[in-house]
Amino acid sequence: MSTRPQAPFFDEESRLAAVHAREPRADGHFFYSVSTTGVYCYPSCAARPALRQNVAFHTTREDAERAGFRACKRCRPDLPPRAEREAAIVALACREIEAATESMSLVDLADVVGLSPYHFHRMFRRIVGITPQAYAAAHRQSRVQSQLAGGARVTEAIYGAGFNSSGRFYEAAGGMLGMMPSRYRDGGKNETIHFAYGNSSLGDVLVAATDRGLCAILIGNEPEQLLHDLEQRFPHAILAAAKPDFADWVVRVVAIVDDPRQSHDFALPLDIRGTAFQRRVWQVLRTIPPGRTRTYGEVAAQLGNPAAVRAVASACGANTLAVAIPCHRVIAANGNLAGYRWGIDRKRKLIDREGGA
Repeated sequence: MSTRPQAPFFDEESRLAAVHAREPRADGHFFYSVSTTGVYCYPSCAARPALRQNVAFHTTREDAERAGFRACKRCRPDLPPRAEREAAIVALACREIEAATESMSLVDLADVVGLSPYHFHRMFRRIVGITPQAYAAAHRQSRVQSQLAGGARVTEAIYGAGFNSSGRFYEAAGGMLGMMPSRYRDGGKNETIHFAYGNSSLGDVLVAATDRGLCAILIGNEPEQLLHDLEQRFPHAILAAAKPDFADWVVRVVAIVDDPRQSHDFALPLDIRGTAFQRRVWQVLRTIPPGRTRTYGEVAAQLGNPAAVRAVASACGANTLAVAIPCHRVIAANGNLAGYRWGIDRKRKLIDREGGA
């Protein structure tokens, strides 16, 4: 369950604490006014805290205005909360990137949303977790993957994804696909994936890797079922038992499963494969520290698309790198643990081991 305080903020004590903490999650739940300045603010306003005797709370902005207070020019409580405004701006930028047939410059994107390039770049990276350039690259990757998976010729995929030359595409192909484009088009045919098993306190663990890094960490009770899952994930690859020197990676993975607080201590090389949206979700998940949780809605909002709650849940379910990409740290809005690819009981144990409430 979430370790963060829960809204709404009904009583004066919790509201005052939110104002002192400049808690953005309280924005929209109430407003506060300051008698000495004559203004009302969002709880997250960065203005200097006022003395308690000068502060009053209001359920709506209309209540504050009827009491004779005007909107603060710093936090603009007469507009939607800052988080919502910024999410809308980022969502617009993402749509522009996705609709563009050629790469857009940072200046052009910033101009579309009406911000300076510096301010836009900082805001986009803070909310999405990656830069606009990286987001554009991830979207091109998704388009390339989709076209190649559909059997398109490599040349068609190159120009269909917005690359203006084959040379630039092949420079990026390894990082985007993990293999040559012709092999990706064939579903990874003839690609070799080595795997081995380990035993953890949560059950059997299958660890699989390509030449680029770990591509799967699966947890379960039956090794045969774990291998079946791996075959479904990579239906055209050659699966081979790993050599003895692979045991070190298995030991490290099992250590993280047994104590997920160590996930930031081990620099595991990962071969992460997914759509552009899935990779964005997984990037956000990797920024959640051990012992903390986020709701699916909070992750969606951080991506600049608050309505994409189900898509975020689907991306969590598509994750094949247990614990390394900590989808166990994402919960439902009501505090329930919701779904988990490897079982709710394992999700609860992982959160408990991290010190989550």
